Amino acid sequence: MSQPLWQKSSYSGTDPNRDCVELTAASDGIVLLRESDAPGAVVATASGGLRFLLAGVKAGEFDGLGGARPVT
Repeated sequence: MSQPLWQKSSYSGTDPNRDCVELTAASDGIVLLRESDAPGAVVATASGGLRFLLAGVKAGEFDGLGGARPVT
């Protein structure tokens, strides 16, 4: 089995040592996500689920979770 080709966000810049979210497409429309500093922890979701997650993040639906507070 070949290793997946992980792609990092263009917002992460060009520094290869900078930690960031990476993703790759798997079979049957499944998308795999991981944090580059913890590559063994992979989350799998359908592409539609990822679309909803990203829309929620952009809309601020997760601001304040885990004690984090949005910058005002």
